[in-house]
Amino acid sequence: MSSPPSRVGQSGAVKRILQEIREMRQAGSGDFVAAPLDDNMFDWHFTIRGPRDTEFEGGIYHGRIVLPSDYPFKPPDLMLLTPSGRFETGKKICLSISGFHPEFWQPSWSIRTVLVALIAFLPTDPQGAIGSLEYSKEERRAFAAQSTSWKCPVCGVVNADHFSTQQAPNLEQRPIPDTERQVADQHEPAAEQQRASVAEHVAPAEQTPRQEESPRTQAPTTAHQASSASGSDVLWSAITLTLFISILAILIKKIVV
Repeated sequence: MSSPPSRVGQSGAVKRILQEIREMRQAGSGDFVAAPLDDNMFDWHFTIRGPRDTEFEGGIYHGRIVLPSDYPFKPPDLMLLTPSGRFETGKKICLSISGFHPEFWQPSWSIRTVLVALIAFLPTDPQGAIGSLEYSKEERRAFAAQSTSWKCPVCGVVNADHFSTQQAPNLEQRPIPDTERQVADQHEPAAEQQRASVAEHVAPAEQTPRQEESPRTQAPTTAHQASSASGSDVLWSAITLTLFISILAILIKKIVV
């Protein structure tokens, strides 16, 4: 287990790490899980699923991400602890998103970015990179089958317990990200489906009151029309009565004369 880094200049790193912890809890993924150790938030343990249609399909791999004290301005170190046939266990992995290549790292990237990229890198050609292994596909499939029962001596969790009912990630839908935004974009279709589903359920509820309000809306108009008609009848009655009285008065006057 790594020792906590110096406290000097850690305030920004701690704030960023706490933010990522919240985001991990609020927006989980079916492809990976990750969390810091209880006694050191700079030391994270993660578990990823092997991508579909590769020799890693069905495999579940556990590993570590060690964040520098000035994270996110410098990249993390990462390593796999579960045998995979792709990376040496317990040895730092040389990737463009790791501490081996700080020149490529961008502060906008996150632990989520690193894990998505690591899944995409699994089936790629090692090309002799540090920490890589060149096992055959058959050997890697054997490692994948054995990986589900692997148990982390630090976390105490068996790999299979992390993903008991979820499907493996599809690399066609999970390209290697260049920025944090690309990771967010990958979740946008699901969010759109959720919003559409909500809209489908809300729309009928909004239309029902409007249909019920239609008779009520028409009622004042009908009453107004009835009131107008009643007023007209009264007016004509008054005019008729006035004419009758006038004629009667003329007749009486003539009789008297």
